[in-house]
Amino acid sequence: MTKPSVPNAEPLCVPCRLAAIGAVVAVLAGGFAYTAGWLTPARLTAPRFINTFEAVAGQPHPGYRRNHAKGLCVEGYFDSNGDGAVLSRATVFAAGRTPVTGRFAVPGGNPSAPDTSSPVRSMALLFQLQNGEQWRTGMNSTPVFAVHTPEQFYQQLLAAKPDTATGKPDPARLKAFYAANPETKPFLSWVKAHPPSSSLANGAYYSINAFLFTDRTGNTRAVRWAMVPETPYAPISDAQKAEKNFLEADLNNRLQSGPLRWHLILTVAQPGDPIDDATMQWPDDRQHIDAGTLVIDHTTSQEDGTCRDVNFDPTILPTGIRPSNDPLLAARSAAYALSYKRRTREEALHPAIHQTQTNGSRS
Repeated sequence: MTKPSVPNAEPLCVPCRLAAIGAVVAVLAGGFAYTAGWLTPARLTAPRFINTFEAVAGQPHPGYRRNHAKGLCVEGYFDSNGDGAVLSRATVFAAGRTPVTGRFAVPGGNPSAPDTSSPVRSMALLFQLQNGEQWRTGMNSTPVFAVHTPEQFYQQLLAAKPDTATGKPDPARLKAFYAANPETKPFLSWVKAHPPSSSLANGAYYSINAFLFTDRTGNTRAVRWAMVPETPYAPISDAQKAEKNFLEADLNNRLQSGPLRWHLILTVAQPGDPIDDATMQWPDDRQHIDAGTLVIDHTTSQEDGTCRDVNFDPTILPTGIRPSNDPLLAARSAAYALSYKRRTREEALHPAIHQTQTNGSRS
């Protein structure tokens, strides 16, 4: 089998509309709240961000996460080929098999949103290592994020808040935000150049943030990664664009023919590559290591599936992997924790809450 590589851009014939992109960037990557209190005079806190996510969603959706509310649980395993051990002493990279609990989702706080409400999808994974450690990661189908800092993200949320009269973001307000924040250009260009994939199974998913990998000799390098599918990419079809719910049905149909596979491609930074800025890609000529194969073999129920109560905090890492100094990472952790706390409390107070809502998932 030919060793897979990180995919290149596929040109998109018709550019995405500004308002649609605004909706995407408003809900990407799970609520990057800034909680360190470094901003003055108005401190940005996790509650402030999560409250804003709830406002953007338009109405309460108790029991659901505040972003990526619509999704499905999956299960499988990771077969390491041992090649990743050259970068990290984490046991997940030793040759062998690691059980995996995962989740696919689309952005937004509405668990009944159409699958086509965003061209971006997410893959979240929990690797349960044999030594009791865990590696949790939340990835997006874009290799870059829209903004560099949590404060930019908050302003982006405000700019993309739906207008009360139209129910959609105000294009003029979004345009003003983008003009004031040129860091958004790489993300906007990438989204315009990449049609969404026709399936969850044939899309690539990226770590976005950089992490620090340390090997057994103590050598540390910055790394990003991608889950690259063996299933050939195909763009979303016109028929799929007209459907509200096709991603889950498509995945289940594909799994009837056998497991689905992605290759974990580790990309190693060189000196001078930005490791604290998720808006900037590294050059294509960086070292890529195929560390093994992720195998997804079945989905599980949204009400009692194994991913239901998992907080996919990307800073929960095994020995041999550490967060970089990207400010979005600590912010993600804080926001995920608050979202988890709110939805589980809602479920505890109202056990039948999910019997009144459909087409969503607890995550």
